[in-house]
Amino acid sequence: MTFALTPERDQELEQILKRYPNRMAALIPVLHLAQDQNGWISEEVVEWASRRLDVPPAHVRGVVTFYTLFNQKPVGKHQVWVCRTLPCALRGAGQLLAHCEKKLGIHAGETTADGKITLRTAECLASCGTAPMMQVDKTYHENLTPEAVDALLDELRR
Repeated sequence: MTFALTPERDQELEQILKRYPNRMAALIPVLHLAQDQNGWISEEVVEWASRRLDVPPAHVRGVVTFYTLFNQKPVGKHQVWVCRTLPCALRGAGQLLAHCEKKLGIHAGETTADGKITLRTAECLASCGTAPMMQVDKTYHENLTPEAVDALLDELRR
């Protein structure tokens, strides 16, 4: 099946292209746009981006495999990112991750059997002063306790 943007996202694409000096420079925001629609960067998305931006497919794959925010396989409805950088680690990120893994019954990098949650780790989410923290989809949750994490995960599973 060939990938195509919705008409609304195609309009967003045109606005993105106007902001960059050339099409290759627009690759990252264009991939984010496609991932927002598709949920992940499939081979069809790689081929579409290559054609649409006139860049080699190998370059597109290189960008997708380099940046961890691009999903290379289908993910859950929600993505939970636990920050593991030193400030978060010093304030309990390791225990927070272990708590999430136990509660969800999966390890980082996996998706729950019901397809609702993918658990990930991030090198830095730039919220060092409010550690430990995690990002759920596009929302930050800071100064977390096991009880707060339980409430968040329970809400995502509903």
